[in-house]
This record gives sequence, structure tokens and C-alpha cells, in this order.
Amino acid sequence: PLKGFDPDLVGQLVKATQNIGVDVHLNAAVKTIEKYPDHFVVEATTEDGEQTFEADLVVHGAGRVPDIDDLDLAKAGIERNKQGVVVNEYLQSLSNLAVYAAGDAAASGPPLTPVATLEGGIVARNLLEGNQYKMDYRGLPTVVFTVPTLAGVGWREEVARKQGLKFKVNRGDTSTWYTSRRERMNHTGFKVLIDEQTGDILGAHLLGSHAEEVINLFALAIRFGIKADELKQMVYAYPTSSSDLSYMV
Repeated sequence: PLKGFDPDLVGQLVKATQNIGVDVHLNAAVKTIEKYPDHFVVEATTEDGEQTFEADLVVHGAGRVPDIDDLDLAKAGIERNKQGVVVNEYLQSLSNLAVYAAGDAAASGPPLTPVATLEGGIVARNLLEGNQYKMDYRGLPTVVFTVPTLAGVGWREEVARKQGLKFKVNRGDTSTWYTSRRERMNHTGFKVLIDEQTGDILGAHLLGSHAEEVINLFALAIRFGIKADELKQMVYAYPTSSSDLSYMV
């Protein structure tokens, strides 16, 4: 689950989810959903064979897809793929230079609301002033608002290793830290990737209380080149979740 996030923290999140009473079934292919007057019945194929689930509500969370199928883009010679319109660094269509695309309609950055907002601004400026502006995708945090919250920014460990990057990994279980204990969170943790030579933050991954806020500090560091040592020397307000950051780097 949540393949775009750090798998070690996802594993902790699955345990936390199960501990609050959620029955998690992985690798299950839904075959049919039938609606009855007072409930739903879901037929699925799982690792244990065919299974039937009854529920009051069924939610289909398949993610975002570009809503451009009815535009008949082929008639205008606009190349697209599953992610959206294929664009260059100026968010201009590669196959029809009169067309620009942004957000979920473009095969560009991650399909996040703030990314769409930034891309929309880039497109508007390039339309008005000519192709001068490019999108900077460094340090874009992404969050899953689960219980506890899961957040990440920058490189994931397995991807960074495939890229041949040289880095150290700071990781830890934070369930005994005050920020977790005061909210009785038993499954929390972090993983931070730091460049061995430069001290740059390459990636940060958090699971816990206020991870959605703390991840923004790591995103700031990645985007503007703030070093791990500088983050460590920062004086943070205490007691806050942000003050935990100095122990992560």
C-alpha cells in the first residue's frame, strides 16, 4: 500500500491501522460490488482465495486521473499518455506548440494541489511573456492524512540507492518520544537521508503527530539548500513537534 511512500514507515502505519480495529486486506482484486437497501456486498479475489465482504459503505480510492478524455486531443495533434498531456520544461505540448497544460492535465510533476497552482502560474507567465519560466520540483512534500499522519519529501531510500547517491540514513522509532507519548501513538518513526559529502538533506520521511507540518521544514531545507548541521543548530520552540527535528538529523 501507498507505494509512493517509504515502505518501512508504511509498514508501521499498517500496524497502527490494524491496532485501531481496521481489518486490512492487501493484494485484493475487487470483482463486483452489489448494493442492497441497507448494505453493500463486495466480492474480491485475495491471497486466501475468493472472499465476500459486507459493508455499510464502499469507497473507491483509486487516485487522480486527468479528466481530458472528452477533449478529443488527437484531432489537434496533442500527444498524451496516462498522466496527461506530454509537455516540455515550459509545460508546453511537445506535439502542438499552441497548447500548454498544467496540474492533473499535464504529464509533469506529482498530482498535488499546490503543484497544480504553481504550474498554472508558470503556464500563464509563459503564455504572456514567452517561454522563460520552468517549474522547480525540488522539495515538494506529500502527505497522507492517516492516523498517525504519514509524510515524505525528496528521495526515498531505495530510489536514492538505485541512483548511486552516497548518503547516510538516520532512522528511528519515535513511539517513546514525548510528542508520541502525549497522544498515545505507539507506531511512529522517521527516516532522513543526508548526503555524506555535502550534508544536504536528500529525503525525509515521517510518521507521527504533526508530520504534515514538520515535513514542510525538511522541504524548505531541500528546496533552498539548508544543511543538516544547520537544522541541528536551529533553536526550536519547545515543546513542539518541530523541536524533534534536531534529533532526526
